[in-house]
Amino acid sequence: MRQLNKHNHAETCPYCEGTGYFQLLLGGSETCDQCKGNGENHQTKS
Repeated sequence: MRQLNKHNHAETCPYCEGTGYFQLLLGGSETCDQCKGNGENHQTKS
């Protein structure tokens, strides 16, 4: 059985890979500034 991802690959944030946060090396996490933590790609298309 095939599992579906939460987000379509084209719609996910390229910086945090759709997770909405980054794991810090010294522990903890930080919200992704590019997608504001929701994991979606907000780049405008021209």
